[in-house]
Amino acid sequence: MSGSERGRTMTQVDPAETGQDGTGTSRIHTHAHTRLRRALGALSRPGPWKRGPLLVALALLLGLLLLLHAEIPNGLGNPGSLVETFLPWFGLCVPVLLVAALWRRSAAAVVALLLPVTVWLNLFGGLLGDKSHPGGDLTVAEQNVDSGNRDPAGTARDLAASGADLLALVELTPQATGTYEKGLAAAYPYRTVLGTVGLWSKLPLSDTEPIEIMDYGPLASTKPASEKLASNRALRTTVATDHGPLTVYVAHLGSVRVMPRGGFWTASRNIGAQALGKALTKSIAAAPSRPVVLLGDLNGTTDDRAFTALTSQLRSAQATAGDGFGFTWPAAFPVARIDQILVRGVQPDSSQVLPANGSDHLPVTAAISW
Repeated sequence: MSGSERGRTMTQVDPAETGQDGTGTSRIHTHAHTRLRRALGALSRPGPWKRGPLLVALALLLGLLLLLHAEIPNGLGNPGSLVETFLPWFGLCVPVLLVAALWRRSAAAVVALLLPVTVWLNLFGGLLGDKSHPGGDLTVAEQNVDSGNRDPAGTARDLAASGADLLALVELTPQATGTYEKGLAAAYPYRTVLGTVGLWSKLPLSDTEPIEIMDYGPLASTKPASEKLASNRALRTTVATDHGPLTVYVAHLGSVRVMPRGGFWTASRNIGAQALGKALTKSIAAAPSRPVVLLGDLNGTTDDRAFTALTSQLRSAQATAGDGFGFTWPAAFPVARIDQILVRGVQPDSSQVLPANGSDHLPVTAAISW
């Protein structure tokens, strides 16, 4: 091989490396195009403030529902009362939406959740802590003992062991009333039973009378008195305490139903709530300084607008001096507090829900002082 040939051999370069055959140039163009496409895709992809518009809308709707629940119309199907009955549970939607917002990396949705969180805490945050304190001049208790209770004697023993000074029972049946009277006689020397409701007391009772909350209206007068008394569901009595007379109401308002076509049926309960509210107004007007306690199964929560006639005159012992929501029904897995202790003119010191004792409702108790 000549020197000139060796020189040519040493300076020879692969055309693919120089791009003389077009392949290298094409590869460079391809890489550049890919990078440009990725950059444009990143720019066109929605950022964290634009992601999850549906989640943002749901969070805002949840906040507005909690904030404006009183504005939900109670027309066909009573949707307003239905929402208010389970209003605290709407707070569970917040963690669900938060998980979805984090998964979508939506900063806008996370910020939007501040609205329902703030409103929920404003409505129910005060119920999360224990507001009870020692003391109390009188202890009152209430339970719907369940007409289908298979062990009324056992229920009576548990209730007597609660130590309550006043014990209100509702949904009594003729068959079970005698069992309760026998089981509670030793602890409660005074009692009054009218129809399906009764009050057992360690203190003297007087001036007991039924309160008409079911047969309310023009047809009420056509029903025989004996028949009305047998099914009576509310009473008023006076308890003689060391601090003076105490007016006590015991009530079991009408049932409610959730029906596929009719929605949330509350007609009977609402009529009873209005009638009971009028009786309270009359009683308070006659003796403005006398304290009042209402014990009963109202078949609804105090958040429900249907009870304005009651809650405008009385306050909840659980909301004032309880620990938590105090749900009472159903006993197996309570989701709502429909058994109430409402007071006026006395101070609730504590409020508790007692353990299950054979009924489908949990018993409630509260200590009050003058």
